[in-house]
Amino acid sequence: MTILIPTNSDNRHECIISSIEENFSWAYLTLDDGQIISCEFFERKEDIIEWIDYVVVINDKEYIWPFIDENTKVLIVNNEKSIDEIVESFLLEKLSLFSTISKN
Repeated sequence: MTILIPTNSDNRHECIISSIEENFSWAYLTLDDGQIISCEFFERKEDIIEWIDYVVVINDKEYIWPFIDENTKVLIVNNEKSIDEIVESFLLEKLSLFSTISKN
């Protein structure tokens, strides 16, 4: 399973999630059996040629339509900032799934 996160740096243990518009890099994570197997950083999303299962964004105001067009599931953090916090919440299913259905 793979997860993409826009981050403010390319330092695995110091970076935090950032907005897509202001991100410094993209953290591309591969998970297996609840463990982070790899964490690669890319300057541009277009440089990632592998499949992306999920993208995690900072809020529901982000421009995520390119991901939806690519059939990538979009998750929204609550208060999680670091990669480890985000992955832990992902595994515990605490992140919100973005829905295109408006709520009335």
